[in-house]
Order: sequence, then structure tokens, then C-alpha cells
Amino acid sequence: MTEIFKNLIAGELVGGSNASRNINPSNTNDVVGEYAQGSIEDLNNAVAAAKAAFPAWSRTTPQERYEILKKASDEILARKEELGRLLSREEGKTLPEGIGEATRAGQIFAFFAGECLRLAGEAIPSIRPGVGVEVTREPVGIIGMITPWNFPIAIPGWKVAPALAYGNCVVIKPADLVPGSAWALVDIIQRAGLPKGVLNLVMGRGSVVGQALLEHKDVHAISFTGSVSTGRKVAAACIASNPMKKVQLEMGGKNPLVVLDDADLKLAVETAVNGAFFSTGQRCTASSRLIVTEGIHDRFVEAAIERMKGLVVDDALKAGTHIGPVVDQSQLDQDLKYVAIAKDEGAKLAWGGEVLKRESPGFYMQPALFTEASNAMRISREEVFGPVASVIRAKNYEEALAIANDTEFGLAAGICTTSLKHATHFKRNSEAGMVMVNLPTAGVDYHVPFGGRKGSSYGPREQGAYAREFYTTVKTAYTLA
Repeated sequence: MTEIFKNLIAGELVGGSNASRNINPSNTNDVVGEYAQGSIEDLNNAVAAAKAAFPAWSRTTPQERYEILKKASDEILARKEELGRLLSREEGKTLPEGIGEATRAGQIFAFFAGECLRLAGEAIPSIRPGVGVEVTREPVGIIGMITPWNFPIAIPGWKVAPALAYGNCVVIKPADLVPGSAWALVDIIQRAGLPKGVLNLVMGRGSVVGQALLEHKDVHAISFTGSVSTGRKVAAACIASNPMKKVQLEMGGKNPLVVLDDADLKLAVETAVNGAFFSTGQRCTASSRLIVTEGIHDRFVEAAIERMKGLVVDDALKAGTHIGPVVDQSQLDQDLKYVAIAKDEGAKLAWGGEVLKRESPGFYMQPALFTEASNAMRISREEVFGPVASVIRAKNYEEALAIANDTEFGLAAGICTTSLKHATHFKRNSEAGMVMVNLPTAGVDYHVPFGGRKGSSYGPREQGAYAREFYTTVKTAYTLA
């Protein structure tokens, strides 16, 4: 029989009223496991457990928290192949990508183990004689987390690790589509010595568990990663709650990669193909708009198509696979819908865009490249979240920059050029939170801030030392000597 994985509430495994099947998108006959579906009662019990655990946990020493997070990091890294295989099996990333993401989760926990020991305050002279001022950081309280399906271990990792490092308690609801990696991560952290109730996992539907988390009066902050439409609802619920909740949102992207006439063609093509299509294009940082200047446009398109012809789309666990399946049928339908929309709008399908059959039944799609696209088309305005990219022709650098910034999103942007002048100008004038020069827009380090502008992000940055802005609150204390 298929194993049923239960929720973790107050340090105990708790079953739900039913369970959902976690299906391998590379082989729909393969059931990864059955995962309990939590109820509103389960969510309420998890919040109560976190509330009960908070007074003691928030006052633990930095050394105590360091040792738990470091132990968790050590186990994640020791099991990175196993965890990577689980991730690839449930989400569809290739095995090297899955192992790489598991490794990143381990590195994140190691970094925030160190942050436990690096948190500092300030002693500031008052403008009044004989008065001392201390500025310190304290944990926010109970943090609710809602995580997406496309990075099922890294994103839970980069939310949970800083929350615990700074003394908060957590209730996390992972994506219902891929609960396995989050379950494995929480299991590792719990066994690293975390007191009961500090970290709670409640799986289930967003409309049930997620909504109850947003509405709960004892939850002090919400960290959410997902779509723009859902993010707006999350923000509205946090503001409407009493008391109001602190909120952090990471949402969509329609990221540009500018390719100038002076770019190294081979590097530009590899950068574009990697950023647009690897991880099946299911990254909020994917390069879905390729803005190419006239002098290199035709050569770039020809070389990009040749590179795409060599990409192997197959089972995520097979050696030699470059691109795995789309995560599920719903996402595949959305990708194909946008291929049809782009054709109707007048863009030319230069390569790909077809459903593929492989040895095992799965959600396989040939990456799609459109040319003759404009920035006004829906294919250039709306996030597809799949292996679909469009090439937009620009007259020169100035027009390319204007097109790149003409979007409601502002997560990542990139440029391929050998011109220091243009690279420097682009870094300063790109309206994105993260800018890459001669690198794919997808792919960031774990020790620096992650986040964007405009419709892509709201609230403090994630990752690195900047995570403390969300997971701590500042206290100013005065003392008369």
C-alpha cells in the first residue's frame, strides 16, 4: 500500500480526514505518496501549538538555535541525492536540478545557523544627557508560510530557516501539488532537536488551510510565494485582519534578457536557453522576453533554434535529460493556451510548442520559441510559467531598455553585451530587483537578497542577512543612568 504522510502538529504526526495522491509528472502511473489533507481544526491546533511554544523558543540562546539549524543543514547535505531524487520525482525538475536545489536548501540552513550568532543591536547616545538608547531586534511571533510548487524544498527552506534563526515559531502550508519535499524538510528539522510546536506542517488546499492561516488572529505575519492574483488576496487579508499582519509577497515575473549587437553570440544563446527553458521554464525568474537588437537578431534566432533542437525532453530521472515534464495537466494546458494565443496575435512559432510522447505517460512539452513578437502581445505581458519564450526585435540599446522596463513586473532582468558602458547603464536603469550581466536571469545565490519591484514583490526581501527585516521587529529602549 502507498504510504500516507501525516501533518506535523505540536511535534506529533496527525492524520487528516483524507489524503491526496502525489503524482510523478514524468510518469503518471507512479504515486510518490499520499499526503494528509489538513482541516481548519488542524490549522487552529497548529497555531495554538506555535503560540504555546513561542515564549520559550523566542528566548533560547543563539547557540541553541545555531546547533539545531546546523544539524539540519548537515543532514540535508548528507542526503542531497535522496532529497533531490524525491524532488525531481514529484515536481519534474531534472535530477541534477533536483540535487542542486536540495543542496541549496542545506546551504541556506548553514547560512542562517551562522546568522543566529551574528544578530546584533546598537547602543546609541541620546540627545538628552544621562540617557542611554539601545536598539535591538526581537522575533515577530507566529509566522504563517504559504509556499509554491516550483521550488518545493528551497523556498520552504529560505522561509523556515530565518524564521527559526531569529526566534519565531512557524506554521507552514506547502503547495498541495508537491508536499513531499516540504514534509521531508520539516521531518529533518524536527529531528534536529526543535522543541515541539516551534515548527508545524499542515498540508491541504489553499482555500481551506491557507485561508484559515490568513484569517487566524494569533498569526502575526505571512510569507507567501505564488501568483500575483493570489498574492493580492493574501495582502488584502493581512491588512483586513485584526490585528493587521506583517506581510511578505514574492509573485510573478516577465523577465527580459537584452541581447545587444556586440554580445558574444554563443554565450548569449546559452544564457537565453538556460534562463528561458531549464527547469521547464517554471521559474519566476525565467527569461521569457528575449529582446534582441537588429544587428544580431537573425543570427541569434538561428543559433537559438539549433541549440533548442539539441535539448532532450524526457523523464526527469533519466541521465541525459535536459528538460523534464511540465508539473501537471493544468499547467500544460495553460502553456498550450498561450502558444495558441501567441499565434493568434501574429507571433511566429519558430520552434517547438508541441506535446511530446515519451516511454512513460507524462506532461511533456517541447520548448517553444516565438519570433516577430511585440511587447504589446499577451505572450509578452502575461506570465506563462512554462517553457515558452518570445523574441522581440529592438533597434538599439535605448529601445531595448525601454522595452525591458515596459512591464508590470520587476523581478529579474539580464543583458548580454561586451560593452562596459551598456552593462553599467543597464544595471543602474533596469527596473528590476535583480540584474544579471552575461548570466541567465534564473539562478541566484542563497546569501544575498532575493526579490523584485512593481508587481513582482511586496514587503521586505527574502534570503541573506536582509531576511531579518521581515522576521524581526525593532525595539528601541531608553535608560536613565
